[in-house]
Amino acid sequence: MKLLSIPEDKYDDYRLDVIFDGYKWDPQFLDNNTIAKHVLVMTEEEHQELKRLTEQLAQETMQAEEILNRNLKLAGPLALPKEVHKELKKMKNYQRGSHVRLLRFDFHPTVEGGWAVSEVNSDVPGGFAEASVMPALASGLYPAGHYRYEDFGAILTGAIADKTVAGGRIMLVHCTCYSDDRQVMQYLGDRLKDRGFSVIYAAADHLRFERQEAISILDGNVGKVDMIVRFMPLEWLTDMKAERRPGFWRRGLRGSDAWKGYFDSVTPACNHPIAIFAQTKRFPLVWDQLEERGADFSMWRALLPQTIEVKDVKKQEGFIYKPACGRVGENIAIKEACTAGEYEKIIKEVKKHPRKFLAQKRFYSKPLTSEDGESFHVCVGSFCVDQKAAGYYARISRRPRIDSYAADIPVLIVQAREQP
Repeated sequence: MKLLSIPEDKYDDYRLDVIFDGYKWDPQFLDNNTIAKHVLVMTEEEHQELKRLTEQLAQETMQAEEILNRNLKLAGPLALPKEVHKELKKMKNYQRGSHVRLLRFDFHPTVEGGWAVSEVNSDVPGGFAEASVMPALASGLYPAGHYRYEDFGAILTGAIADKTVAGGRIMLVHCTCYSDDRQVMQYLGDRLKDRGFSVIYAAADHLRFERQEAISILDGNVGKVDMIVRFMPLEWLTDMKAERRPGFWRRGLRGSDAWKGYFDSVTPACNHPIAIFAQTKRFPLVWDQLEERGADFSMWRALLPQTIEVKDVKKQEGFIYKPACGRVGENIAIKEACTAGEYEKIIKEVKKHPRKFLAQKRFYSKPLTSEDGESFHVCVGSFCVDQKAAGYYARISRRPRIDSYAADIPVLIVQAREQP
C-alpha cells in the first residue's frame, strides 16, 4: 500500500465535489478537515488478501452469532444492556437468508508486517458514500486505466434489491437529528430510488409491528414496509421515549417499548438485531465456550490482539482499554493518542465500571509515508455484504488512534497491468 498526494491544484475542487456530490456534509471535526489530501492505493495482491481475510472473518462471525442465538445463556460475558438482553429470546425466528448482513472489519498494517484487526463494526457500520462516491471522484484525478475501485454502494443496494419485492417500500431508520447520519441514509436512499424502490426516511419509532410485520406510522407514508435498513445503534433504541401526540397510543406503541418489535420481525432487514452479539467489543470473551459448540475463530484469533477482562490484566504490561459499546474510536485508552486529561478520565471510568470495558493487547500500527514526506496511521475498513467482500472505507490519522479526528481517504486498486 502507498499514499499518493492529491495534486495541490486539484484538491480544492475535489473536496467540493466530495461535499456536494459525495454526501460529505460534515467535512470538519472541530477545526480538523476530515477529507484527506491523499489517496490510499493498494495492489491487486493486497486487495485479494483483504478480501480473503474479510470473508473468512465474516463466516466465523455469522456462525458464532447464530450459535449464541441458540444458546443465550452463553451471552452473559458480553455485558449487553439489560433491556436488549431481555429481548434476545425473541430472535428464535431469525433466518439468515431473509436478511442483508452487513459488517465492516477494521484492518491496520502493523510494524511486524501483515495486518491486525481492531474490531468489527457489526451493527450499523458507516462510510457508505466514502466507500463509493469518494473513490470514483479520486479515480478521475488520474489517467484512465491506472486505478479501479470497489463500488460498495452498488453491492449493498444490489443485496437489498435481491431481498425486497420489486418496487417495494424501504424504510431507512436513523437518528433524524444528526446530519452525519442523514447523509449516509440520503446516499443510500438515492441509490435505492434509482433501482425503482419507494424510500421512507424515518426515526426508529416511526415503525410499529403487526403480526411481526413492520408498519410505517409516518404521516403520508402509513402502511406496510417491505425492508428495514437500520442505521441507529441497537443499544440506543432502548433510550427511545414515546412522543405523546394524538393517536399515538392507539397505534399500539407503549412508551419506550416501541423498539422491541425489531427483534422478532419477519420483515427483511439490514441489519437484523442479531448483529449486537459481535458489536460489543467483549465478543472475544465468549469464544472459548462457543468453540466447544463448534464455532471456528481461527482467523479472528490470528488477527485480533488478545482480549481479556479488565480484572485479569493485573500487572501485565502492554494492554489498552476499550469501551464495550464504543464507536468511532472514542474513549480508547492509548496514552500518547489521548488529548490532555483524557487518558486519566478514561482510566477512572475503567476502574469504576470495568464490565463496560475490556482490555486488549496493544498492537503497533505501521504509519505510511507519502511522497511529500507526511506520515499517517491507516485504518482500512473492509465491508462485507452477505459473506462477500464489498469494498473499503479508510481513514488516516497522524496519531495511532483512529477516531473522530481522522480523515476519510478513498481507496484505489492498481490495475493489473500497472502493478509495480
